Amino acid sequence: MMQKNQHDSSATLHRSIGEEGFPLLELGGRYTLAAMGRRLHALPAELARHAAEPGLRWDLRGIEQMDDAGAILLWRAWGSRRPDHLLLRPEQERLFSRMEAAPAPPAAVPRDAWWPMMMLGRGILLLWEHLVALVALIGQMLLDVRYLATHPARLPWREISANLYRTGAQALGITALVGFLIGVVLSFLSSRQLQTFGADIFIINILGISIIRELGPMLAAILVAGRSGSSMTAQLGVMRVTEELDALTVLGISHSQRLILPKVLALGMAMPLVVLWTSAVALLGGMIVAEIQLGLNHRFFLDKLPDVVPIANLWLGLGKGMVCGMVIALISCHFGLRIKSNTESLGAGTTNSVVTAITVVIIIDAIFAVVFSNVGLT
Repeated sequence: MMQKNQHDSSATLHRSIGEEGFPLLELGGRYTLAAMGRRLHALPAELARHAAEPGLRWDLRGIEQMDDAGAILLWRAWGSRRPDHLLLRPEQERLFSRMEAAPAPPAAVPRDAWWPMMMLGRGILLLWEHLVALVALIGQMLLDVRYLATHPARLPWREISANLYRTGAQALGITALVGFLIGVVLSFLSSRQLQTFGADIFIINILGISIIRELGPMLAAILVAGRSGSSMTAQLGVMRVTEELDALTVLGISHSQRLILPKVLALGMAMPLVVLWTSAVALLGGMIVAEIQLGLNHRFFLDKLPDVVPIANLWLGLGKGMVCGMVIALISCHFGLRIKSNTESLGAGTTNSVVTAITVVIIIDAIFAVVFSNVGLT
């Protein structure tokens, strides 16, 4: 009796009865990853079905070519052990002998019932570690400020100027675009509602308070955190990967004086100006829509704006921008210095830096809203 099962000429299974009357399975063709191709999904089940048959003899001498993928396929079908009757060529014997000598895979570690508490504890410890490192970084920066105050000739003016240009001047385009669009959308939606109640004039109050006090600083801070904050973290991370930070240490140059302090000071000075620019462009977009939608003259809008929006809101927005700018720079430098000497850590550190900076900016905005709730609104 003879049964032949051949789905592909590259990998064949030939079932027959041997000379001694025992069932024999002869394998032929090429058992390689490229040759098995589409049959790779169906062949394991077919081999496992034959391996479950007791007394079956396997003859692999007819296989023309076999790579590690084909050997692993057969090894798994046999249940990670040789069958009782197996005929091999010498090169195949060496291949399966190596697989027999390979260590067994480690057993799956059962998940502990307390793993949620363990993950929570690890998260709290990681947060505490970041807070301690940030406090240490702030302390080092304050020491540098005290040192530079007594040695003004050592102030890194070029680094501060370069960071002012990168974080301030180069951010004007994107902040203006986003601010203008936000002003247009806010004015359009608000004017539609105010028209319903005949309160068109109050569009000035809504735009003035919301943009100058909240939206302007928030938009500028979030955009700067995503743009400049990620750039700072990536710069320090690349310096870690290329061992430039180690070279500065060998030369006796302080990281905080030459890399961190200029970024913090520059972003602290640039952010109020970026906030002022973003708020002005957003008000311009809102004013244009108010004139088109409500017929509110732009001259009347500009004349009425100082009367309905107290100047305290402007100072509050500028102060919020300065605080957010310095915090963004600190967080970005903190994560940049923690990056290890590999590209995977560089990507993860930059992502964590941006997410943390935006989260902290929102928290700072909430704190300002609560602390200064009675300022500029009465």
